[in-house]
Amino acid sequence: MTALATIFALVPLALGLSESAGIVGQPLAITVIGGLTSSTVLTLAVVPALYLVLQGRRQERIRERRTNPAS
Repeated sequence: MTALATIFALVPLALGLSESAGIVGQPLAITVIGGLTSSTVLTLAVVPALYLVLQGRRQERIRERRTNPAS
């Protein structure tokens, strides 16, 4: 929610609608929006998907150990 609010607040600056942006304002706003968007996508999609993949592999190893105990 905080990232989304920050992105919406920076959109006018990124589009150049604000006259008080100065020299650094627009490029900085675009960079911050990109960083917040990518980190939000990573946090909400990639990390849980990676966790599910790794958890599945762990469960497979546990099943293999139970069916083929070392003698």
